Amino acid sequence: MKKALIAPSILSANFADIKSEIAIAKNAGADILHCDVMDGVFVPNITFGPKFIADIKKTTDLPLDVHLMIVKPEKYADAFIDAGADFLTLHYEATYLLLPTLEKIKKRGIKAGAVISPDTKVDVLRHCLTMCDIVLLMSVYPGFGGQKFIENSIYRLKELVSLVKEINPKCLIEIDGGVTLENATVIREAGADVIVAGNTFFTAKDKKEVVRIIKG
Repeated sequence: MKKALIAPSILSANFADIKSEIAIAKNAGADILHCDVMDGVFVPNITFGPKFIADIKKTTDLPLDVHLMIVKPEKYADAFIDAGADFLTLHYEATYLLLPTLEKIKKRGIKAGAVISPDTKVDVLRHCLTMCDIVLLMSVYPGFGGQKFIENSIYRLKELVSLVKEINPKCLIEIDGGVTLENATVIREAGADVIVAGNTFFTAKDKKEVVRIIKG
């Protein structure tokens, strides 16, 4: 079985010492940094904007996976690309302009992706998968870190794997929310290519061991 990539979510990091936190993540074996952008409208929380992405871009060579949990993400795509995003993902539920925005992101030369929340049917991604370099399946309700993994996400993940194999086998499949050392193997075996880990990673004493278990 192939190894997964691990993307620590900096939402769970100590923002007062973010440069050190990012360096620790890289040293532990992180492949990608997951950056959750929240606007307090699409989700009931507010995090950070393009300047924060630009600032952390200066501190690391890890790819930045910028997950837009905001309304009308098409209005802000260029700002986050300019700030240094390497992956830019936007919610199916947040825009009527998903396809043209994915196309715009790809034309800007970075990787584009669509995201679906737990109550959204996997099949809605069928029409946009050819434009996606990555698709993100939320295994908790977006908005806060530290939530419990929604168990039927495994079935949804398997459904997504089948859909991606049918339409765009090169597309990466990412899962985000409630990942623990106890469920990581099941998630990986179900077909996730990229696994986001927030609290599980940043609160661990032995982060290298967390990476070893999650990556497989």
